[in-house]
Amino acid sequence: MKLHELTIHEAHQLLKRRQISAVELTEAILDRIVAVDNDIKAYLTLTPDAARDGARQADKLRAEGVDRVPASLSGDRVPASLGGGRALLGIPLALKDNLCQKGVPTTCGSRILESFVPPYDASVVIRLRQSGAVLLGKTNLDEFAMGSSTENSAFFATRNPWDLARVPGGSSGGSSAAVSAGAALGALGSDTGGSVRQPAALCGVVGIKPTYGRVSRYGLVAFASSLDQIGPLSKDVTDCALLLNAISGYDPQDSTSLNVPVPDYTRALVPEIIGTPSRPDGKGMRIGVPREYFGVGTEPGVREALHQAIEVLADLGAEVADTSLPHTEYALPVYYLIAPAEASANLARYDGVRYGYSFANAADVWEGYQKTRQYGFGAEVKRRIMLGTYALSAGYYDAYYLKAQKVRTLIQEDFRQAFQSFDVLVGPTSPTVAFKIGERVQDPLQMYLSDIFTISQSLAGICALSLPCGFVDGLPVGLQISGPALGEETVLRVAYAYEQATEWHKRKPIIRKEQ
Repeated sequence: MKLHELTIHEAHQLLKRRQISAVELTEAILDRIVAVDNDIKAYLTLTPDAARDGARQADKLRAEGVDRVPASLSGDRVPASLGGGRALLGIPLALKDNLCQKGVPTTCGSRILESFVPPYDASVVIRLRQSGAVLLGKTNLDEFAMGSSTENSAFFATRNPWDLARVPGGSSGGSSAAVSAGAALGALGSDTGGSVRQPAALCGVVGIKPTYGRVSRYGLVAFASSLDQIGPLSKDVTDCALLLNAISGYDPQDSTSLNVPVPDYTRALVPEIIGTPSRPDGKGMRIGVPREYFGVGTEPGVREALHQAIEVLADLGAEVADTSLPHTEYALPVYYLIAPAEASANLARYDGVRYGYSFANAADVWEGYQKTRQYGFGAEVKRRIMLGTYALSAGYYDAYYLKAQKVRTLIQEDFRQAFQSFDVLVGPTSPTVAFKIGERVQDPLQMYLSDIFTISQSLAGICALSLPCGFVDGLPVGLQISGPALGEETVLRVAYAYEQATEWHKRKPIIRKEQ
């Protein structure tokens, strides 16, 4: 097997046995990036020299019998995750370009931050440094994480490794495409309404949105603060658990961070556990299938792949039954009131005064504000700022934003009631496979509908994971497994059992240039 095809846990075993070095592994991934990224365009910024330095340090530590980076070398500012990062020493990873990394440009895919270089690391970046991970660079995204295709990047569109004429999903399209193409062994993304899970589905990789507050948001450039969460993208469920181990945990610098113990998520990866009696009635895992996730708009091929996946779960011993999340139909309008409202407040800081792009020839301060935002922001960001500002404006706050928050509570209650009867809920991650580049750019509603099955979990603050479950016309389909708040162990357990019973995660794209 070529080194860029390894999973994190496979690479870890080879490194641990000294069969390869971190330098060799990193050089192989850098070579892979050179070979494919002119076509995929997953990366905005590469840091090869820093990656090589990190790999050499990892090899030195391993030779000394050390399995993680000492606090004095990692920029330690947050508590280390318990046991989580020890499998990442010397592992090459990528970061979505809305995660601050000291000394490395962090653009958020926007012209307004094109020249911004953070003076500090995000907490998740520190935790990766503590783990000894090798950081390769920053990946492309929809501008300020606002989009479902990575076409809204101010710099270029990322392409899907399975078909270069199609989108990789978004907004974490660069991270998902890099992992799918073998241009990173794993990556971090952010998920506000599906931005880890939907690109994971479209690129045929695994991605998880953790429970809100499970992973620190400190150093994540804010889009919608009550929704944003950082999550990993990986080649399989085991790697997802390893990355989640490394980045989870309480951070006093994030006021929304949950101060609760973090388990070792790899201990949940037991394939036969689904059918093991776990309740007084002697039955196994209870899996609910929301009827609302199989309605109009879901492609027939996607629906068929999901039904087959559900049959696999039942064959493994799970108790599967239909259920309902009755307020699902309101999730899209609720999200597109709450998220833009929060975005309009968060993005007000980009005024050309403190940092980022500033219009140089303004006649006065007001023209400076207007021109900076006119030329610095792209069309989608402007659209969402206007939506949010309108929803928060005098006379409309109660009618729109406040009512949306009340319906959000009803959506949360739907999940609360469902999880009284079921351990997890399953359904499609995306209603379609990857669509063609340019196909939905002029139709914002169709673009927004790409996240119709991922938005509700974000509004409810619960955890959800996407993993491959089939193909339609050679393009991946994603199975979404949703769990209650802090239910990541159960979600990973179900995902791992399904993965071990199927072969979908072993299929890799053959990257061809467009004809």
